[in-house]
Amino acid sequence: MSRVRAPRRDAAGASGAGPRGEIGRGDILYLSRADVEAAGVTMPAIIERLEAAFVEKGHGRTEMPPKPGIHPGPPGNDNFIHAMPALIGASGAAGVKWVSGFPGNMAKGLPYISGLLILNDAATGLPKAVMDATWITAKRTGAATAVAAKRLAKPGAAVVGILGCGVQARTNLEALAVVLPSLAEVRAYDIHPERSRAYAEEAKAIHPKLRFLPVDEPRRAVEGCDVVVTAGPIKRRPEPTLEAEWFSEGALGVPLDYDSYWTAAAMRRADRFYTDDTAQLLHTRDGGDYFQKIPDVYADLGEVCAGLKEARKSPRERLVCMNLGLALEDMATAPVVLEQALQRGLGTRLSL
Repeated sequence: MSRVRAPRRDAAGASGAGPRGEIGRGDILYLSRADVEAAGVTMPAIIERLEAAFVEKGHGRTEMPPKPGIHPGPPGNDNFIHAMPALIGASGAAGVKWVSGFPGNMAKGLPYISGLLILNDAATGLPKAVMDATWITAKRTGAATAVAAKRLAKPGAAVVGILGCGVQARTNLEALAVVLPSLAEVRAYDIHPERSRAYAEEAKAIHPKLRFLPVDEPRRAVEGCDVVVTAGPIKRRPEPTLEAEWFSEGALGVPLDYDSYWTAAAMRRADRFYTDDTAQLLHTRDGGDYFQKIPDVYADLGEVCAGLKEARKSPRERLVCMNLGLALEDMATAPVVLEQALQRGLGTRLSL
């Protein structure tokens, strides 16, 4: 095993490496979370990769079976660990993410979401990289919201409401700021008021041109907003709080937490209901715990990005796009992380 850190080192001298630090057939590259972050992949680059992947998906040139999961802990708890495989034929990106979500971790000072991702060589099947998936999951989820908002938010969308001021509140805002040029105001709500205030202060330093308004009740982060993102924990037995009358004309709703926080009436107020993957949503619904009262799915993002189904027709429409989080998004993001990590000489080489 050899540690590669110096960006200017000739990576071809490392064990099993080829030109420009390529991974050979006798080793893999391990990228820690610090390595993944240090690769320096930007949000616009991730959005671009996801858009291309969704076009491929819309044309049927990807493979992504519904993710199986296990649920450690007492029966009926909200813990999950999912296996998420995908193949994007055009780019040759193939692999799997093993990701967990444990809501109780937050009280222990541990991340709610964590995981590892394996990239394989699509020509040989050999693994070529293993990397921490926490940063990738956070960023690609925000990027998927941006892909939806770019096509489904009304022209001139200026006010965003965010409910749940954790990691996804940060990455979703980062991504929305890329695709919404008229963005001017962000309203933030969290069941812990100190978190929404801290989020507003932190985000203001990053986005000084935006106005941030921490609010003390969920209605104020929904009513009058052009885009509404809910980013709480996914719950098997939720008590939804987002009411239909809060969902304003012309708004786009993007639930990241399944149907945990949107009442059935609020979702049914949408003129059309979208998702990032219809097959995954229906598979999850068949399990009996989620999506029992949602509207019929009009289209998924692949169909919209590929031009096969309509996006927004009118500035007055209410739309919902329920993004579940897809392996496709991970496999679109991980290769660019690996590319830049190799260029920068990051990671630890491990023998197979």
